[in-house]
Amino acid sequence: MISNQEKYINLGTQKRDGSFVNTPVWFAQEGEKNNYFIFSNNKAGKIKRIRNFPLVKVSVCNYKGDSLGEWYPAKAELIDEPEKVNLAFSELRNKYGWQIRIGDFFSKISGRYYKRQIIKFSFK
Repeated sequence: MISNQEKYINLGTQKRDGSFVNTPVWFAQEGEKNNYFIFSNNKAGKIKRIRNFPLVKVSVCNYKGDSLGEWYPAKAELIDEPEKVNLAFSELRNKYGWQIRIGDFFSKISGRYYKRQIIKFSFK
């Protein structure tokens, strides 16, 4: 559905009123599987919305969040198991290299490094 060669996706998470909040994010695919990983601050709105409504929508976008293709329905879940978290960050670091490592560095300095949450989504 979405190629791992793309740089950004828009993750649409549902609010209580039924509308969606679209957020441009980095993502990485787990090998050739239908599993994709995103990370975010564990207090972010998208995390709260996924807890309430795990059905999301996903589209390729640019860094500003302008959608570049069609939207696909997906199911998201929050991942806490250490081995899956490590796998997710490994995939993200392989894909984004020095960019994500700089983010990791500043996250550690600011104390936010251990406040990150992995989101896994799969297309329906």
